[in-house]
Amino acid sequence: MTIKPAKRPRPPPRKKTSTVPSKSIARAKANPAAQPEAPADLFERIATILERARARVARAVNTEMVLTYWQIGREIVEHLQEGDVRAGRGQALIDDLSELLGARFGRGFSTTNLRYFRTFFLAFRDRDPELRHVDGPSLAIASARDRSAVRAKRHIKGGVLEDPLAGFSPVLGWSHYRALMKVEHEAARRFYEIEAEQEGWSAAQLEQQIHTQLFARLLKSRDKAGLIDLASRGQALDRPIDVIKDPYVLDFLDLPEAHQLREHGLESAILEKLQRFLLELGKGFAFVARQMRITFDEDCFYIDLVFYNIILKCYMLIDLKLGKLTHQDVGQMDGYVRLFDEQHRNEGDGPTIGLILCARKNEAIARYSVLHDNEQLFAAKYVTYLPSEKELELELARERKLLEERAVGGRVRGKAGRS
Repeated sequence: MTIKPAKRPRPPPRKKTSTVPSKSIARAKANPAAQPEAPADLFERIATILERARARVARAVNTEMVLTYWQIGREIVEHLQEGDVRAGRGQALIDDLSELLGARFGRGFSTTNLRYFRTFFLAFRDRDPELRHVDGPSLAIASARDRSAVRAKRHIKGGVLEDPLAGFSPVLGWSHYRALMKVEHEAARRFYEIEAEQEGWSAAQLEQQIHTQLFARLLKSRDKAGLIDLASRGQALDRPIDVIKDPYVLDFLDLPEAHQLREHGLESAILEKLQRFLLELGKGFAFVARQMRITFDEDCFYIDLVFYNIILKCYMLIDLKLGKLTHQDVGQMDGYVRLFDEQHRNEGDGPTIGLILCARKNEAIARYSVLHDNEQLFAAKYVTYLPSEKELELELARERKLLEERAVGGRVRGKAGRS
């Protein structure tokens, strides 16, 4: 009898697994470079950490580069002074130094660059390289050692340094200081340095502001005290007049010849290059509207351009005029400001500013109209080309004469009132 072996029990059938890949695997196969998704909030936190780290590294590199070049310039100047080297020998010394530095450290030490370093030190020789800040707010990002050094070396009133330019800015690089070196007037150079840091200007924007002589244009409506204020604080906006410059340089608009230009064309050109116009307009401005309608009874009026200044917390109305300033233009803007305040000014807003931008400014009207004593209405000239330094100097002399006459007139009226 043959005994058959017992049948082995069959294993239970395996469950079929899905052959459809998950979404993340499918994405990875479709795009091998793709990474699995991270939670959005985690990604944003890590991205912020990395961006801040990169910004700190960039600031540190910029600062060290500026300090290094300043120190090289100092060594060259002091060596030349102590060695009593004549001009010809001084050039030979720089040539020799350039060759030696280039052999050890590579590019970047040409004779031209070494002369730049020397000029840089001479322009900023009063700075303390240990202080890496410009003004009060910058103290917040300075190291504890720097803040201690500031308080030890500089007298502070109300938490703000009396000299805002004791050291070098941590946010301005060598390209910025290269541009600043070209400014001969010390007060102007200090002004541009403060503004570049506070407004976050790129080196190209700083060069543009220097090229269009912003300092001289702002200075036109200021006296000697205003000059000192600009050089120590930059363009501080405390009053409406602080935002006004004269003339406004609109050379970037590429406008046609004057006889072919229309007010609508000027307005459209400004809006097409709004970013450049905002830079020319000044700090704190935001665009609100064009051809904004205001009504009085059944009549409608249209304001060419409306901006808001976030520092002064007020609106600015701009009326564009191609010709010479007239009494009608002044009266019209006065009415616009009054109506706008009544219809659009909100709680917390300061009084609205009215600015008439005209091709030719009539000094007599500016002097003998409501523009003279009104702190909210202004007229300024715009130019479609960059004025020469001589032209701006003549304008500045004219403006100073007007300021002096106004001051004399005010004193006379004051004496008459007391008598």
